[in-house]
Amino acid sequence: MTKIVARDRLMFALDVPSAVEADRLLDQLQGHLTFVKVGLELYTAAGPEMVKRIVERGMRVFLDLKFLDIEETVRRATSRVAAMGVEFLTVHANRKALIAAVQGREGSSLKLLAVTVLTNFDGNDLREMGIQRTVQDLVTARALLASEVGCDGVVASGEEAMALRQKVGPHFTIVTP
Repeated sequence: MTKIVARDRLMFALDVPSAVEADRLLDQLQGHLTFVKVGLELYTAAGPEMVKRIVERGMRVFLDLKFLDIEETVRRATSRVAAMGVEFLTVHANRKALIAAVQGREGSSLKLLAVTVLTNFDGNDLREMGIQRTVQDLVTARALLASEVGCDGVVASGEEAMALRQKVGPHFTIVTP
C-alpha cells in the first residue's frame, strides 16, 4: 500500500494580492508543503514571474485560471503554461476548450483539471443559466467528458468527490478545494 504523505498532497491556496505577501508566505511554507495554488488574484498581480519563482523554489504549482476561450487562444495559453513548469492547470469543462488545452500541453508533463461546475454553485444557479440538471448530474457528465478528451482530472466539491470516484475510476485525479 502506498503511503500518502500530507506535505505532498495538500495544496496551499496562495490567494493573496501581491508578490510581496506571496513571498512571505512561501518563506514560511518552505519545507512544510510542496504544492501551492496560484489563482486569478495573485496571477493578475504578479504574473508568470511569480509562478517562475515558485517553481525555482522547488515547489509544485496548481495554476487555477479556469481557461475558457476560443480554441486557438486556449491552445496557445496552455502551451505557455506548460513551458512555465506548472503541474496542474484548470480549464472549464467545455469540449472545445478541453480539447484545445490537451493539444496545447502536448509533449509536456502539465496535467489538466476540468472545472465541471464552480463549487459554490447550486441548483438555483444552474436553473438561472437555463440548465435543467442537478449539480451532481452535470458534474458527472462533464467529468466523463473531461476523461474522454484526455484530461487528467477535475476540481470537485467534497460532496461530489465520492460519487465521482465511482464513475471515473482510481486513476482520474479529483482535487477538492
